Amino acid sequence: MAGERIMRVLKKGDLEGIVAIDTRITNQNRREYYARKIDTITDPERSINTSIVAELDGKVVGFIMGDVYFGEFGIPETSATIDTLGVDPSIQNKGLASELLDQFMMNMKAAGVNKVYTLVNWDDFALEKFFSRHKFVPSKRINLEFQMP
Repeated sequence: MAGERIMRVLKKGDLEGIVAIDTRITNQNRREYYARKIDTITDPERSINTSIVAELDGKVVGFIMGDVYFGEFGIPETSATIDTLGVDPSIQNKGLASELLDQFMMNMKAAGVNKVYTLVNWDDFALEKFFSRHKFVPSKRINLEFQMP
């Protein structure tokens, strides 16, 4: 990855770059989802914008989105979640996802977060391996679901 690469806080103008990356990864256009998500993330009423983008030569090439919780779900400690991680397929497997995660974790530590949670589909072995390499372990919390009839 030659060129100038920077990590910075996500902003509204990153929508198109994020949608382009996600579309290349998922083969779906989830623009409406990301527009709503970015509106929430960048709302000035929120306490902390924890989401980060990576730029290479001024172009968004990766992102990580998450949130900080201060007692939600009956969890007494300050915790955070990672709900979305994406890297442009043309530069995957070059360490950018790890850099994004490292920066996110450094920011969470500075924010006083005690634990960071994420969900991985049971059959997404690559993503599970990625998080495992970064010292994520199965949680003692149980993820419950209800299938609507």
